[in-house]
Amino acid sequence: MTTQRETFSFTPEQGVPPGLAPFSHATRWGDLPFVTDQMPTDPASGRLVEGGLLPQAEQVRRNLEAVLAQFGATLDDSLMVRVYLTDFTDYTAFSDACRNRFKAPLPSRACLGVTGLAVRALVEIDLTVGLRS
Repeated sequence: MTTQRETFSFTPEQGVPPGLAPFSHATRWGDLPFVTDQMPTDPASGRLVEGGLLPQAEQVRRNLEAVLAQFGATLDDSLMVRVYLTDFTDYTAFSDACRNRFKAPLPSRACLGVTGLAVRALVEIDLTVGLRS
C-alpha cells in the first residue's frame, strides 16, 4: 500500500499563528501527523507572548492544540515531543509546568538547550502524533 504525503496550513481564525518560515503547519504520512514547531506567538497578532517562559510555554501549548484539533487529535495522541529551550536552567520549571499535560501512556520526549530561537522566543515545541483509526 502506498501512502501519500499531505501538507496542511492553517489560519489565525483556526487558532494557529502564521508560520514564520515557508513550511506547512503539519505534514501527514498515513496516520502520523508531524506538527511543525510552534512558537509562543499569538494567533491574532502574530506577536511574541510576553512574560517569560511559562506564559510562552502555555501559548505554544494552545497553538499546538489548535493544529491538532484540525486532525481531531489532542496532546494525548502525541508519540514524540521535541522541546527547545534557550535557557536550559529552565528545564525543571518547564518540566514541572508540563507534568500534567499528558495522560498515560506518556509520549517520548527530547528537550534540547539551544543558543537562540526565532522571534527571540524562549521555547519552541514540535510533535509527532498518531491518529486513532
